[in-house]
Amino acid sequence: MKTTLRVFCLTTLWLPGFAAAQPPGPPPVARGTIVKLVDDTLTLKTDAGKTETITLAKDWGVTVLKPVEVSTIQPGSFIGTAEMPQKDGTGRSLEVHVFPPGVKAGEGHYGWDSRKGSMMTNGTVGKVTSTPKGRELDLSYPNGERKIVVPPGVPIVQFTDGERSLIKPGIPAFLIVPPGKDGTLTSNRIVIGENGAKPPM
Repeated sequence: MKTTLRVFCLTTLWLPGFAAAQPPGPPPVARGTIVKLVDDTLTLKTDAGKTETITLAKDWGVTVLKPVEVSTIQPGSFIGTAEMPQKDGTGRSLEVHVFPPGVKAGEGHYGWDSRKGSMMTNGTVGKVTSTPKGRELDLSYPNGERKIVVPPGVPIVQFTDGERSLIKPGIPAFLIVPPGKDGTLTSNRIVIGENGAKPPM
């Protein structure tokens, strides 16, 4: 657990909402399939069809997203969810990722780019209610709160640590890639799904 806490504290450096209550927007991300890894340089074929070269930090790590049941989400859990705003003011989850106990990152409600009009909401779970539409969650975060409905069948994953040996050609991956001063894409963490599944966020 100490390792998990350490590596996810590093990821908070890129998450909007961690350093400011009013984040400017979604972080720069790369989604695609791993082409190759040579030393600390990753080549990724993005979902948009481009080939990107990403420079990894010397201490880069691997996160594996493990599928879990919706019952894993309990009052007090800290989660993130890509969601679509609904006309009634609620959000409808596209996916949910559950953070390790004691870890909070990216708290807030801000734009996301997984789908046109989507948002990302990261917060602490309060009341949990079962409804005909799915599990309804009350999320709270600094300066706000939001009601989220998690429909049946929505991917729900939990962050776990992984080994570098899991990074192989053909594996789908998700990375936060803030550009360096010279425009080079950089990252300190490669996120993959368990057994080669595509990361849902």
